[in-house]
Amino acid sequence: MRKFWVLFVILALSSGVLAGEKIVIGHRGAAGYLPEHTLESYAFAYALGANYIEPDLVMTKDGVLICLHDIYLENTTNVEEIYPERRRPDGHWYALDFTLEEIKTLSVHERCRRDGRPYFPNRFPVGASRFEVPTFAEMIELIQGLNRTTGRNVGIYPELKKPSWHMRQGYDIAAALIEVLDRYGYRGPSARIFVQCFEAEILKRLRGEFHTELPLIQLVSASPAYWRMWTREGLAAIAEYADGIGPNKSIVEDNPDYVAWAHELGLLVHPYTFRADSLPRKYKSLEEELETFFFVYRVDGVFTDFPDVAKRLLRQAETIP
Repeated sequence: MRKFWVLFVILALSSGVLAGEKIVIGHRGAAGYLPEHTLESYAFAYALGANYIEPDLVMTKDGVLICLHDIYLENTTNVEEIYPERRRPDGHWYALDFTLEEIKTLSVHERCRRDGRPYFPNRFPVGASRFEVPTFAEMIELIQGLNRTTGRNVGIYPELKKPSWHMRQGYDIAAALIEVLDRYGYRGPSARIFVQCFEAEILKRLRGEFHTELPLIQLVSASPAYWRMWTREGLAAIAEYADGIGPNKSIVEDNPDYVAWAHELGLLVHPYTFRADSLPRKYKSLEEELETFFFVYRVDGVFTDFPDVAKRLLRQAETIP
């Protein structure tokens, strides 16, 4: 595997396909090292060299975009302790039921199961230190501030979570996104941003109703509900409204032609999610898995909880004589 990879990189470099053109996306920040979707996690992803940093977005009761992976609060905060009576009949504490002021009273911790066990036991210890749920505006100001002080140009990669569900509750998360992005200067096709979503209709609405020229990414699940997007015809349909795809990495492995089809249609390919502590059995290390996706499948970028590992791999590729 190693010899093949080295040969492939040499050929790629000689043909002008530079490894440095590939991007590393800090998945929920640097989630392998600090609790996801905290300013500390975003800052550490920045320090580790990520080209883009991903905030997932949901809304509060008072209409503020916050950085949170779920529409629920209990998986990553102590909401059950602070507001035990605010649980809905279905057993969940919804971010949309809380004002921003209330959410700011919560402490964020490593993602846990319902019984309190962390999904990744060897990550940042639950209960150590204190972290807050940031607003999207706070996240942007952090990244733009660091860009100013470091001279880098790190981008953001926001995901709209369940926009159709928000709309049914009376909240237009797409309109809120465009307002914030416009306020902070993210405009046009060359803006240092990708906007991603699993819902095709919301991406079409952003392109049509809001006339945005921002780069859009269609996320593609491995769920059977997305099977049409696994085909070349499905990719051709995506190319009508989006600039790229974010497929579950298993889709790429199951169909070696998938990336080539996307590239033929002008689509970027940014698969998710690469984790050192959740490796497929076929790989001995995260480095080996990333080598395969970058230089065999030839993806354009990766979502990873460990952005330093991916950046180190790409830097090593650039130094091959």
